[in-house]
Amino acid sequence: MLPRLIGILALSLCICAHAQETYKKPPQEILDVLNAPVTPVPVVSPARDAALMVTPRAYSSIADLAQPVVRVAGLRISAATNGPHAPMYFSEMSMVRLPSGSATKIVLPPGLKAGAPQWNPGGKRFAFTNTSASGMELWVGGLTGAVRRIGTFKVNGAAGAAFQWMPDGKTMLVRTIPAARGKAPQAPAAPSGPNVQESYAKGSAVWTFQDLLKNPHDEALFDYYATTQLALVDSVTGAATPLGRPGIFQTVTPAPDGRHFLVARVRRPYSYLYTYTFFPKDVEVWERSGKVVHTLAKLPLQDAVPVDGVPIGPRSYAWNPVEPATLVWAEALDGGDPKTQVPHRDRVLTLKAPFNSEPREFIRLEQRYAGLEFFEEGGYAFVSDYERERRWIRTYLAKTGEAPKLVWSRDRRDAYKDPGEPVMHRLPTGHSAVMVAGAGILLDGAGATPEGDRPFIDRLDLATLKTERLFESAADEYETVTAVLDREGRSLLTRFESPSAPPNYAIRAAGVRKPVTAFPDPAPSLRGIRKQLVKYKRPDGVPLSFTLYLPPNYKEGTRLPTVVWAYPLEYNDPSTAGQVVGSPQRFTMLRGMSHLFYLLRGYAVLDSATMPVVGDFKTVNDTYIDQVVASAKAAIDKATEMGVTDPNRVGVGGHSYGAFMTANLLAHSDLFRAGVARSGAYNRTLTPFGFQSERRTFWEARDTYMKMSPFSYADKIKEPILLIHGEADNNPGTFPVQSDRMYQAIRGNGGSVRLVFLPHESHGYMARESIEHVLWEMMSWFDRHVKDAPPRAD
Repeated sequence: MLPRLIGILALSLCICAHAQETYKKPPQEILDVLNAPVTPVPVVSPARDAALMVTPRAYSSIADLAQPVVRVAGLRISAATNGPHAPMYFSEMSMVRLPSGSATKIVLPPGLKAGAPQWNPGGKRFAFTNTSASGMELWVGGLTGAVRRIGTFKVNGAAGAAFQWMPDGKTMLVRTIPAARGKAPQAPAAPSGPNVQESYAKGSAVWTFQDLLKNPHDEALFDYYATTQLALVDSVTGAATPLGRPGIFQTVTPAPDGRHFLVARVRRPYSYLYTYTFFPKDVEVWERSGKVVHTLAKLPLQDAVPVDGVPIGPRSYAWNPVEPATLVWAEALDGGDPKTQVPHRDRVLTLKAPFNSEPREFIRLEQRYAGLEFFEEGGYAFVSDYERERRWIRTYLAKTGEAPKLVWSRDRRDAYKDPGEPVMHRLPTGHSAVMVAGAGILLDGAGATPEGDRPFIDRLDLATLKTERLFESAADEYETVTAVLDREGRSLLTRFESPSAPPNYAIRAAGVRKPVTAFPDPAPSLRGIRKQLVKYKRPDGVPLSFTLYLPPNYKEGTRLPTVVWAYPLEYNDPSTAGQVVGSPQRFTMLRGMSHLFYLLRGYAVLDSATMPVVGDFKTVNDTYIDQVVASAKAAIDKATEMGVTDPNRVGVGGHSYGAFMTANLLAHSDLFRAGVARSGAYNRTLTPFGFQSERRTFWEARDTYMKMSPFSYADKIKEPILLIHGEADNNPGTFPVQSDRMYQAIRGNGGSVRLVFLPHESHGYMARESIEHVLWEMMSWFDRHVKDAPPRAD
């Protein structure tokens, strides 16, 4: 009788350990901040005389995420609306005139769920989608602030931009649901046979994509929901004129002349291993009648692209924004394989309407093509190439018939030498080009410095390549440029903030800043938080840093339980690895499942503690474990030396690759009392064709894959670890099974572990209920295992 009773009790305990729980809420002081008002963000008109201030909805609900969703070909489509599943939308809008700052509230109908608004080229009208219960609608508004629905059609937002303005500023190119479409295909009651895949002597990397096609019924669903009837819609009358025949389109872009369209049309056969962006496609030029006047390429399924390589044939195809109808695209000269030794890897080609001549070569590049930006005048463009082994990026000033001129050459991770991005100008056609001011252009940069970011605007002289600084954020605040309001860069719309002042917007001209908004502090309870940038070194000399956050009412000299939160990155050399990115002058505001909520529970937080992995591009991960452990120890030692951290009460956490780091630190060190790992991957054999910057396959670097996998060392994880994962995680590499198997491995080896699967959530968590519960889990876990942990035995 006793053995039977023990068995029943054991079974009940097992059931309890695996039961579905109700959603929990974190303490009230956290809820108060979580529910604080959201600060509006501006969408500036191309005319630069007005801005729409839009207020995003803070959180979805679990009921939103639980709505029926179709997961096919890498897409997640709402079965009810034929749009994105659980889309972000805006609940409030107002029209702000510039530079006066006078605002008019835009009255939206009750229940309207507005997508991101888009201005027409002239800046007189704007449009947005509304996601209703039965589908997506198209709405328009003007400078008066009045909005209305146009047309009776339903918009197809399943794949690609739902709409875009045509160059005339009156018409819109809209993806609509075909009028004659019937009901969605029903799954067969029984399968007609097995699902078969085969491959013969065709080696290629298979990435860990999710939501893929699995059977013929999935193919039918993909056809049903993704098929679009393109239409030209009059924004005044709502009249819709069909453009061509229905199809599945990856891209559709009007030329500046408004008479031609660049179309990438998906065709069969589909793949069960790749998302729809890899499917075969025809890249064509259409006239307004829908007639195909030129075929740029018929591209096959992109299933044979080498690791870090590119497809063969035209890619990155687009219109030259400053010519009526000129195609521009890149092509590989090395077969798309980065291991092939050639003098030039890529070239950029152009072809003018009527597209019946041979393409002209615009530039030939030694390394892989990395982007092109045409100037609005002069025929010039910035063209960049990228060398993967050194992580090196170069930018050239190029023009047809002239030798390219090198402008910048730097390590991509060298933030201190980042020159900024060219300021773009939206042309009357709606296309964007680099804004030219006399003999120069403007550059908008983050301004990374050893003391933190100081955003700037520079003027680059194209003849001398020398820069003049027109604006730089002050050292004791953080001010960034939202829009350049004049061609000379002397009038700016900026967003300014400081640790004590919430973000607001202002017009800055002639050295004077005139506020145009006065948003109040949404969470005054956070103003007692203190933060500072802390720099130190690892024993091997690599410079490191973290932002130290101290809780409200912190008393100097008090040693606190501490949370180290980090995300490892790979570098070629120590000098770039130690660079400071971010600013200690930002206004502290907590949203979502932020780890900074630990501050309201009396913890110190070492935020963004740098965990650089430094070494040769090909073998840097061979010493991953040693380097992250050394970095973690250096951070704790520094915070202990400062007198703020109790080294016997430190927890570690991270999200995604940070979760992977967390499990490794618990497996390979005794620095921490507990860990929180969210949405991670723990067994690298499940990502055998590479991960992060690792480009060797499992079969090429078997020992490294095994050593880096904390799953291999689950028996060494004795400190408690909390694993959290979205059940619907669709991020490549972080299948939910990663956390499930890691839980089983730790549990089976006698470790202390808790696994929380969040229904309907993906890689990041969206629903208010989920976020509240995650915060409850995180706070409870560290309160129990870090803050209130008993003294450690020697």
